[in-house]
Amino acid sequence: MTIEHIRISRTARDQLITLKRRTGIMQWNVLCRWALCRSLAEPAPPPAIRLTLDSNVEMTWRVFAGDLGDVLWALVRYRCHLDRLPLDDETLTQQFRLHLHRGISYLVGDTRVSDIAGLAGLALSGSSAP
Repeated sequence: MTIEHIRISRTARDQLITLKRRTGIMQWNVLCRWALCRSLAEPAPPPAIRLTLDSNVEMTWRVFAGDLGDVLWALVRYRCHLDRLPLDDETLTQQFRLHLHRGISYLVGDTRVSDIAGLAGLALSGSSAP
């Protein structure tokens, strides 16, 4: 695994602030884990966009992943395999970032995520679509 530091865009930071306010979850890393998993659950791959990682939100991989580091990285690797992408470090890192950003935007745009119960309901429903 090659990601040591995770940085997000200003737009993603603003979206996370909205999610913090809605859910009451104050830790960036917890919301980012939810976002990554939300994007990985989506059948289509994330669009290949150029991300500008220009916010002041930065965390280490260890802070982001906690005790789930190996599991989360394996999920990203597996998703790249399913999407028939190369499994080199550069591709995996890029796909991680794309999934993280897409997941943040999905969570903030989902009307079900109006509070922490709505966020938990996403996991319990087993459905990624509203």
